Amino acid sequence: MIDKILEYNKQFVAERGYERYVTDKYPDKKLAVLSCMDTRLTELLPAALGLRNGDAKIIKNAGGLVITPFDSAIRSLIVAIYELGVDNIMVVAHSHCGACHMSFDHFHDQMRARGITDHTLDTIRKCGIDLNHWLEGFKDTEESVRTTVQTIRTHPLVPNDVIVRGFIIDSETGLLNEVAC
Repeated sequence: MIDKILEYNKQFVAERGYERYVTDKYPDKKLAVLSCMDTRLTELLPAALGLRNGDAKIIKNAGGLVITPFDSAIRSLIVAIYELGVDNIMVVAHSHCGACHMSFDHFHDQMRARGITDHTLDTIRKCGIDLNHWLEGFKDTEESVRTTVQTIRTHPLVPNDVIVRGFIIDSETGLLNEVAC
């Protein structure tokens, strides 16, 4: 699959397909969106939000979550605020998310079947990683959005003038519903 993508890429560049995407690194709308990596949202999310290339920084991970106050999602948001001029953040979860009810227990047997040993898992735990917490999803999408919004709003490095709001997007229609936070 990757080789096919590389072949396509050569053609894309040769035909100058990139020209319609040229912009700079600063988001025109001073907006960052934290959302899920779900493939249904690849084109739906920006289309439903009316975003074009260059309008916003879109940060994606499994579930659209901030798991800890110093994880990669919050790091990206901090960089977006201080380096790229972001002053609005949207947390956008979605309906029918695979991270809902996700857990380490769910992955454990799959990991072992693919060659990850319990010794490796124990070594990771000895390094201070709580795999149960790290691979935990959520049970309630609205509560997940509230928690993530609150974690961002109260983060000691997020200025008080940054607006943070939470939403759930319908993964079929693109309809946004705001979550009271």
